[in-house]
Amino acid sequence: MRIAVLFGGNSMERDVSVASARQVVAALRSRGHEVLAVETSRGVLSRSEEERVLAAGIERAPRRRPHQAEPGLPAVVATAPELASVDLVFLALHGGSGEDGTIQAVLELARIAYTGSPPLGSALAMDKDVAKRLFVAAGVPTPPWLMAPADPERIVAELGFPVIVKPNREGSTVGLSSVETAAGLESAIATARAFGGEVLIERYIPGRELTVGVLDDTALAVGEIIPEHGGIFDYAAKYQPGAAREIFPADLAPGEAARIQELALKAHRALKLASYSRADFRLDPEGRLWCLEVNTLPGLTPGSLLPQSARAAGVGFEELCELICDGAIRPQRGV
Repeated sequence: MRIAVLFGGNSMERDVSVASARQVVAALRSRGHEVLAVETSRGVLSRSEEERVLAAGIERAPRRRPHQAEPGLPAVVATAPELASVDLVFLALHGGSGEDGTIQAVLELARIAYTGSPPLGSALAMDKDVAKRLFVAAGVPTPPWLMAPADPERIVAELGFPVIVKPNREGSTVGLSSVETAAGLESAIATARAFGGEVLIERYIPGRELTVGVLDDTALAVGEIIPEHGGIFDYAAKYQPGAAREIFPADLAPGEAARIQELALKAHRALKLASYSRADFRLDPEGRLWCLEVNTLPGLTPGSLLPQSARAAGVGFEELCELICDGAIRPQRGV
């Protein structure tokens, strides 16, 4: 196939997108596909440009400052004639208009096949408040939450402290704070709001951090993440080598692993997702599971969790990329 790997953007997760694209481009070429590397602000890259752009690493913190405008990502689809002749666009975008349904809607209007989930599912998953409402309706337990502004008295009564404060529409724990008392709320809300208008306040769930991928309506291996410093799996812990231990498969009783996999599938279906996703959970000291969120375009970097979940289930990275492509092309064939 002729595949365009679309990456970059100017969301807070741009560095992660570049790192994912580097791995995906190499994997698809190793499978014999003709691959175009398409950077959102430059269009189709020459091989020399590609080598330079894809060589960038992931910093300890996101580079884009809050409120910096994101360029018109959909314009790339409209102005890059090469995309009209591809069989598929592989979305190596994370966050922003690359993951919230915007670019998905543009690609559908252009009748270009793409990887990941459709516009509605992408938008539902990106909005954490809406996603949690759908989890509750589907019987997927999720930590109780409120949307800011909320009176401290109500937070104490309904959530208790500590709480997690985060932007409602960001990924990779960008803008997230752990707040121990009411005195820290105002600062944490201001931090989160700088990365997006709406702010979610969620009960902190102690316990084990677990994750599981979903591929073609099948749950993959469950993994456990143990940050080396502190209890929050933050941006630095996600993307800096050695910042966290990631154990696949997780050391769980067979029944526990199956329960997490079942809930991941329920969450995936509740959000009307397609092809693949990754769900994150907490297992509290009482053995209760809580779904934190579902990622519709999970990272595909060397240290990303979805490839590890797939590998532990017997699916190597090149095969994973191939199956993601097949999942996008299959509906076009009417299979």
